[in-house]
Amino acid sequence: MNMKQVFNITKVGKKDLEEELASLISQRKEIAEEVATARDFGDLRENSEYDAARKKQGLAETRIAEIENILQNAVIIGEGEKDKVNLGNTIKLKNLENSKEVKYTLVGAVEANPLEGKISNESPIGQQLINKKLGEVVEITTPKGSIKYEITEIN
Repeated sequence: MNMKQVFNITKVGKKDLEEELASLISQRKEIAEEVATARDFGDLRENSEYDAARKKQGLAETRIAEIENILQNAVIIGEGEKDKVNLGNTIKLKNLENSKEVKYTLVGAVEANPLEGKISNESPIGQQLINKKLGEVVEITTPKGSIKYEITEIN
């Protein structure tokens, strides 16, 4: 049974992917010209410029196919409910040991970027937060150990 893979992304994530796709498609001609120019340098077996240009072309085409697949199978996640954590929510957590606050946005795996505070619903932290309610205390286990957080805000 072949199940179609579904990609959960926000409207902003979809827009970012569409912009990246347009940029890559616009570079196709330029990359093809690089390949043609490098081919003119002579013997292809010892032509590093040709190899580099072909590799760049391959990477671009692979990424184009990947983005097209994501966009064709995308499910746009809106803002989730405000009473329990779901995809699309931004959650504020208060560390019960030191009272420091952290803020995460729960997104699909395609958009996850921990450095920007975007965590995947498939990540260990995301899995521990999903469906939890406002005010609930959640114990989150990370490589550094286990920390208790209170969910102080769901947007």
